[in-house]
Amino acid sequence: MPYRYDYPRPALTVDCVVFGLDDKDLKVLLIERTSDPFAGRWALPGGFVEMDESLDAAARRELREEAGLEEVFLEQLYTFGAVDRDPRGRVVTVAYYALVNTVEHPLRAASDARAAAWFPVLSPPALAFDHAEILRVAHQRLRGKVSYQPIGFELLPERFTLSQLQQLYETILERRLDKRNFRRKVLSLGFLEETAHTQRDVSHRAARLYRFNEAKYRRLVEKGFLFELI
Repeated sequence: MPYRYDYPRPALTVDCVVFGLDDKDLKVLLIERTSDPFAGRWALPGGFVEMDESLDAAARRELREEAGLEEVFLEQLYTFGAVDRDPRGRVVTVAYYALVNTVEHPLRAASDARAAAWFPVLSPPALAFDHAEILRVAHQRLRGKVSYQPIGFELLPERFTLSQLQQLYETILERRLDKRNFRRKVLSLGFLEETAHTQRDVSHRAARLYRFNEAKYRRLVEKGFLFELI
């Protein structure tokens, strides 16, 4: 038998902070809303949770419907429940953050999104709802977690140079790293594989490409390995 509730119930949504990386900046994916509230404003991908789906499933559905993103790293971030965060009424949102390689995951706006685009994390446009606060918390989580878990590799192509890896950490942490010390440390960790490939179509000497071996990393963790790159 269905239950009847005699007290008001808040609505439930999910919102996703999707991070990407290019040659210059750490980027965040935003969608342009087509309907009120905040029609024409930029916002994080997200929407209402359906009655027959889990929170994770809802987050992945919204990424697929609003930006054409599938099979990306996704992790729950935090729950935001300020009483006045949504002008439509009492709405609680469960936020997620995702990490994608921008080259391998092209954007495709759909559903209630007029457009989807990448913006610098440090200088986004004015955002709808409380999405500026959600972005701030997600950025803080990323900066902290990238130092003790290898999630940063999700932002890189499958094969990458050590310079690209260093640039990733410098961009996220917003500070310069010593090149010699960084390379010595990262190569000593034991889960990077040197491939037979080198860079193509570059004006300088082509650098060797490496690959993150997730299986080897997990075996190291089982033996008590602690990831500490910075």
